[in-house]
Amino acid sequence: MDLFLFFKNMPKIELHVHVEGAVNAETYFRLAQENNVKLPVSSFDEWQKFFEFKDFAHFIKVYITAVSSIKKPSDYSFLVEEFYKNQKEQKIIYTEAYLSASFLVDKFDDDEILDALALGMKTGEEKYGVKVNFIPDIARNIPDSQDRVLELILKGKERGIFIGIGLGGMESGFPPEIFTETYKKAKHSGLHLLVHAGEAAGPESIWGAINSLGAERIGHGIRCLEDEKLVAYLKENNLHIEVSPVSNYCLKLIDSNSPHPIKNMLELGLNCSVNSDDPAMFSTNLTEQYVLLTEQGFSVDQLIQLNKNALAASFLNEEEKLHYLGELIQWENTLK
Repeated sequence: MDLFLFFKNMPKIELHVHVEGAVNAETYFRLAQENNVKLPVSSFDEWQKFFEFKDFAHFIKVYITAVSSIKKPSDYSFLVEEFYKNQKEQKIIYTEAYLSASFLVDKFDDDEILDALALGMKTGEEKYGVKVNFIPDIARNIPDSQDRVLELILKGKERGIFIGIGLGGMESGFPPEIFTETYKKAKHSGLHLLVHAGEAAGPESIWGAINSLGAERIGHGIRCLEDEKLVAYLKENNLHIEVSPVSNYCLKLIDSNSPHPIKNMLELGLNCSVNSDDPAMFSTNLTEQYVLLTEQGFSVDQLIQLNKNALAASFLNEEEKLHYLGELIQWENTLK
């Protein structure tokens, strides 16, 4: 069996992917040229080599350099439309995607960027027929941006553009407790609450996401395994964990010769899904996450169930979930 082709053809649900991290090197290079942004290279070939992931420090450098090429609200219309195209090509039928909101509020007027995002969403959905809901996130390492980010999100929520608030960026040194008041306001306003935790920091970060921020899902969360009480809590409360295997390997959170801990997490009864995080910057995609786990001993049935876990943990309403579940079951029936 061609595993890549098999999982590429599987209708997929994705809950943890960053729009800016899903943009390929060619697109960023083109934007830099259009916006007269000087990159630290003299040719596209050099840019491609620079763009290839090497280590965590290099990833941060690439990310900052790449997003510096975004200068106009219309750039985001284009990037969002391209994101829909990429998801369609991978047969990802529904996505909940993160946007780097601390970056947005620093560079753009709220109404202009919301107009641009709305246009990209409308065009993308019409052209590619997949559905995406967006969750702007606060960069933990820019805590002073949180009030402005919440303001932008609430304006976007009124327009049907955003469904929640996220917390990403540098985990170590920026604990969840810094953002407690913002998350209280977000919850009161009806936003869904997402938190990256237990990636670069330990179980205390996940506990903080739960107890101080009321997280409805945990991004990454692999370090929960260091705390038996936390594992028991996550299992008892069926709190969903958005796992991104290739990302974890690339950032050297897991030894490249070790199997991914998602296997252990599932054996302990935790509720997990498979995601790609920053696929273009890690030279991967969602399909390749499934192939990797198959190579590590997962059965096809187990991986199909992980896909269904993502759908169940999504913020779609029950009618929408039934619709997409029907698509998944229809595909499964073609395998018999």
